[in-house]
Amino acid sequence: MSQPMRTKWKFFLTSLIALGALFIPSLPTFAETASPSPSPTPSASQVVSPSPSPSASPTPSPTASAPPVINPAPAFDINKASSQAVVVNKIRPLKPITYKPRDLVYYNGVALARVTSDSLVKLAFGMKKAGAGTLRLNSGYRAYSTQSFIYKDRVARLGLKAGEALAARPGYSEHQTGLAADVSAVGQGCVIQVCFGSTKAGKWIAANAWQYGFIVRYPNGKTPITGYQYEPWHLRFVGIEIATDMRAKKISVLETYWGLPAAPTYLY
Repeated sequence: MSQPMRTKWKFFLTSLIALGALFIPSLPTFAETASPSPSPTPSASQVVSPSPSPSASPTPSPTASAPPVINPAPAFDINKASSQAVVVNKIRPLKPITYKPRDLVYYNGVALARVTSDSLVKLAFGMKKAGAGTLRLNSGYRAYSTQSFIYKDRVARLGLKAGEALAARPGYSEHQTGLAADVSAVGQGCVIQVCFGSTKAGKWIAANAWQYGFIVRYPNGKTPITGYQYEPWHLRFVGIEIATDMRAKKISVLETYWGLPAAPTYLY
């Protein structure tokens, strides 16, 4: 091909290629199709902490609150044989009837429930300090069998009515609880007699025994309620709280204090 002819074809092909570029879109390169460019990493100032996802409310910090209310057991149980508040009389026998306290101790050789003995020691000290005499314990705890012997002896010697006005049947005696104490005073006479109430010791006991948790269980003039004659020597431990409340309310017998019926005689 002659030189002029080659020059014409070269011009023709160049023109044709340029004309095609106007109508055919550019194809992406391999680098462009392999993977997209990563998003630019934000700077520290652009980073925003994500909001917490909605979940259960956070547990509040512990704060002081009132303690749970617990219903306490009754402070005093007048039916339980081992309770210092137990009421024993001619219509309220002990349960079990042969009850024996577990905490017996000895006061000058005479058995008593521990709480009675501890309080009697304090009463004796107070009495002596007041110049009212030296306390003597004549009788304390009596077993069912011992009370049975005493009861039969009193009834045999005095008759049923007089005997039962002085000595309880076994199982119905305060002495069996270990909470009762028959007392006297050294050198003042009237031992286990009504006249003890007129002695210096008897008067002091009647006026002050409540401070130590004792009451004179069978006061003068209360036989129709208690079922027993006046016994100024017979003390019964009921605890300082009850004894103090009885004194404040001017109530002298447990039956009245607890709203119980009178017990002048046995039910059978």
